[in-house]
Amino acid sequence: MRSHLEDFDVACPKTLAEALELLAAKPGSMTPLAGATDLFVLLNAGQLAPTHFLSLAGIPELAMPASWDEDRYTMPALTTYTETRHDARVVAELPLLASAACELGALQIQNRGTWAGNIANSSPAADGVPPLLAYDAVVELASVRGRRWIALADYFTGYKQTLRAPDELITNVTAQVPAAGARHYWRKVGARKLQAISKVVAAGVLERDVTGVVTRVRLALGSVAPIPLRARHVELAVTGLPLGTATTDVALAALASDIAPIDDVRSTRDYRLRIARNLVRAFLAP
Repeated sequence: MRSHLEDFDVACPKTLAEALELLAAKPGSMTPLAGATDLFVLLNAGQLAPTHFLSLAGIPELAMPASWDEDRYTMPALTTYTETRHDARVVAELPLLASAACELGALQIQNRGTWAGNIANSSPAADGVPPLLAYDAVVELASVRGRRWIALADYFTGYKQTLRAPDELITNVTAQVPAAGARHYWRKVGARKLQAISKVVAAGVLERDVTGVVTRVRLALGSVAPIPLRARHVELAVTGLPLGTATTDVALAALASDIAPIDDVRSTRDYRLRIARNLVRAFLAP
């Protein structure tokens, strides 16, 4: 049964300052509304608690096109998946974002859904978050008190819990281009190719020196813990080693310290663990 629409007032600020003032006046009682691709699922299911929506659609600063500053890509809060996957430089230098954007729902979702909204929803199965983690993404939070930047790897604190204060709004998300020649790895495992919530999703970036030794690695996973996360134990374990069977074995042993998959309606703990191990093995293949 759909939620009662009269329980959801909508405020439509025209400037960022006005939006932040509304959040400050009623901290915790307003829900930012961008693409609404997640919120409307709950609304249609009758599972969305009454709230005051804060529409971001009319705020020019948040609707600016994504931009490049040397090797850093900045996406304002209303940047959609479609916009990102149609950026030729993103496809060439941040291909994990383009790959994820192509598999996040159908075209309608890609046209409406935003990267900032995927972060704000803070789902363990958020497909857009692992590639951002692999590219050392940083989140800008704004309030009437000022602005601050938080590494996305530190942003999630627990299931559906983040460092964003009730009076703050995500205004920008940035991603860093890895070194030239880096390996980029993306894999989403679901019940079908498209329009499926992930059973496991993985995104990785790996850099090696001229001798083949791993010098830097980022491996991010979703749907295997209460939050999307960096597999820091795996990253630490393989740094300084050449790729090969021995390194893969070390990584798989370390993986147990990074993830804690569960049984739910989409998959089982054992299946998720097995798939996560297979994805790590594929990522680290020589």
